[in-house]
Parts: sequence; C-alpha cells; structure tokens
Amino acid sequence: MQLNMLKAKIHRATVTHAELHYEGSCAIDGRLLDISGIREYEQIHIYNVNNGERFSTYAIRADEGSGIISINGAAAHRAAPGDIVIICAYGVLSEAEVANFKPTLVYVDRQNALSHTKNSIPKQAA
Repeated sequence: MQLNMLKAKIHRATVTHAELHYEGSCAIDGRLLDISGIREYEQIHIYNVNNGERFSTYAIRADEGSGIISINGAAAHRAAPGDIVIICAYGVLSEAEVANFKPTLVYVDRQNALSHTKNSIPKQAA
C-alpha cells in the first residue's frame, strides 16, 4: 500500500505579497525551501489561517533570506499580505518507509525568519 504523507511544512508564515498578474505559483524564501526540503516547482498546499482558504500551487524560489512568501496568479485572490499561512508538501511512501519516516517541520517568526525546526507535532491535549 502507498500512503500520502506530510513531507514538510512551513508553519505560520506571513504572506508578504499577493501578485495577481504574476505567473502563477508561490515564491518562498530560498533558505526556507532548503531547510524544509521543499523543491522548486514541487506541488504545495497552502492553508490560510486568516480566512480558511485552502489551495494548491507550486513553489518557486525567492531570494535567500528575503523573507518573501508571495502568493501569485489566481491564488492571489485567496491570500493578502499579512495573512498567516501554512505551506505543506506531501510525498508518497510505502508502508515500510513510513515506519522510520519523520516530516520536516519549519517554524518561522512574523518576518519569516527561521525560528526552529522539528520532526513531530505534539499530541493534542483533550
């Protein structure tokens, strides 16, 4: 059996730009791409914490250390500068691979600078 698993996420990034007339995609600070393991042109899912919008697009590289998170093309209707988003990438793994797999979880501050990384999400308390 193949399982679709969370590969990586950039948690609570702040949207810096929404460019309706730019060629589609999401530009992400290159340093955050490298740390997360999300590759340029890889499909990503974006979850907008501010308005509940959920959409998919692909990642493109912005300048390293720029803090840019730019939602481009038609997706720009779903996010505005200042919105908080969660950016996720998924991968298909076999059951054997899942046994030892841990996702890369990247946490950023309000300026999209790296805060810390983890490989697991804490259990949610009752």
